[in-house]
This record gives sequence, C-alpha cells and structure tokens, in this order.
Amino acid sequence: MANQYQFTDEELIARFQKGDEQAYVELVNRYRDRLMNFAYRFVNDDEQAEDIVQDTLLKLYTHRHYYRNIAKFSTWIYTIAGNLAKTELRKRKRHKVTNLSQMGREEREYELPSVEAESGQIVHEQYAEKQIQQAIQTLPLHFRTVIILRDIQELSYEEISNIVDVPLGTVKSRINRARLQLQKALKDFR
Repeated sequence: MANQYQFTDEELIARFQKGDEQAYVELVNRYRDRLMNFAYRFVNDDEQAEDIVQDTLLKLYTHRHYYRNIAKFSTWIYTIAGNLAKTELRKRKRHKVTNLSQMGREEREYELPSVEAESGQIVHEQYAEKQIQQAIQTLPLHFRTVIILRDIQELSYEEISNIVDVPLGTVKSRINRARLQLQKALKDFR
C-alpha cells in the first residue's frame, strides 16, 4: 500500500514529529475513513464513531512524540482508536440511558431506493450489511475487536496481535471462534 504514496505512514509520522504539519494532514486523509469504519463497527452509532475518530486524530496530534518506529504506524493509530471505542462502550454500560437522537434513526435515515433495475440488489445488500453489523454487535468485545481488525480493516494477524496485545495463536483462535459465532447469528437472516 505504501508504494501508492510518496511517503510511507512511518515516514510521515517522522516528518510530523519534526514539525511538518502537512504530514499530519496527509495521515489524517489516509486514516480518517478507515478509522470511521473501524469505530462505527464497535459502537454502531455514527455520532459516537465520529467523536472517537476526532479524539483519535487529536491524540495523534498531541501525542505524536509518543510514537516510536518499533511498530507500524497503523498498529499505533488503531490501538488508540480501539482503546477509545472500548472506553465509550464501558461508559454506555454504566449509563444505559436512551439518547433521543438515537431513537428513530431508522425513520430519519430512510432513503428511497432509485428506480434502477438493480435497486432490488442494492436494497438486499443494505439489508445484509445491517444484519452483519447487528451480528457483530452481539459478539463479546474480545471477539468483536479481532473480527473488525481482520475481516473489515483487513489487517495482518501479526498487526492484530500487536494491537490487542495477545499472542498470534490466540488472535487466530479468537478470529475463528468469532467467525463461527457470526455464522450462527447470520444463519437466521438468510
């Protein structure tokens, strides 16, 4: 992936640590959407995912000197985002208050499908995506984390092992068990 860019992520963070603000902008541009997708899969809420991404990018800015080139930059940034997402989920468990802005999300976000020939396919894909997201939400956090990192963010097993700080074998086992649980949960939706 690095070959499509002028600089690798690691070169950019090094430049940013030396004061190159444009390197920060480039890192934000590279990671904002990926982090948004990652955070949304954890919390299943657009606004909270946006907050997590903003906090992650702020931490990238304020904590840039904490990054050491012993790990891939992506490992470091996903670790920050993952920790913030887990904190958000813990807060939710403590508060369990229904937010009015979360109520009626379905009503608010109905988009009428276009009258194209493939609109039935698009609707089906959107429905399937919603079922997958709901199934991911039912997974225990340690399974949810590894399945999002592997199957959605497409990170390597080694990188996931570094992010969640467990041995490679444990990561592979958790991914397999998470996939089995997802298959079971999705079986009913077919």
